[in-house]
Amino acid sequence: MREMKNLREKIRSRTPVVGTFAALPHPMAVEIVARGGFDCLCIDWEHTQLGRERLEDMLRAADCRATPAIVRLPGHDPEAISAALDAGAAGILAPHVSTVEEALAIARAARFPPHGTRGAGPGRAAGYGYGVFDYVARANEEIVVAVQIETAQGLENIAAIAALDEIDLLFIGPGDLALSIGALGDGGAERLDAAMETIIDHCGNAGRAVGLFRPSADDLPRWVSRGASFFLISSDAMLMGAAATATADAAARALGRRK
Repeated sequence: MREMKNLREKIRSRTPVVGTFAALPHPMAVEIVARGGFDCLCIDWEHTQLGRERLEDMLRAADCRATPAIVRLPGHDPEAISAALDAGAAGILAPHVSTVEEALAIARAARFPPHGTRGAGPGRAAGYGYGVFDYVARANEEIVVAVQIETAQGLENIAAIAALDEIDLLFIGPGDLALSIGALGDGGAERLDAAMETIIDHCGNAGRAVGLFRPSADDLPRWVSRGASFFLISSDAMLMGAAATATADAAARALGRRK
């Protein structure tokens, strides 16, 4: 759990953190991509066909490489929050958070009393019951609670959500945010960038860490200079696809099939 504590400390101090999404629902994929040297992984439970047993195996695979892994939840259900944390996640990322009330409910579900309502149990994180008291004593200080801002309503309420000390990280979901605010077609990119900059500015004013997804690392300096400090770059599936395409293209050129 030391890596978990270090991850929350880094996030709250706004030390730059770079990870990637684990979108391929298999422990082998997690273990392979963790060898790349990312600061953390985010296992995507929202957009993958992933069951609770496989989720635990994927978290176990991340531990094999001493890489802290947070879990993007399928929603705001307290049961899903407990399942991810009991399985050993270093934190949770809740999607589509649009109000202060939603953010606070998520934070409370992720924390043990007196700061929350999470129940203690003999899960993997607690050493299957043998380390439950030790885990409960330190989990509130080590677990990352992150919420994803990706709706027009979330953008409207950003100042109030960013002010919540119960939240460690606000993460921008650019794809759904663009859909929600109508930032598609002509001028869409500029409108989306303006919305993202608004979120980053409010987080900076509140002293809150802010992160975002980027398809590649090419424009990281721009967003670091704006104040973002947490990045999920691409995903294991996207990285595999890009490498496969590049290798196939190189082989075709070597054989004279493609110029």
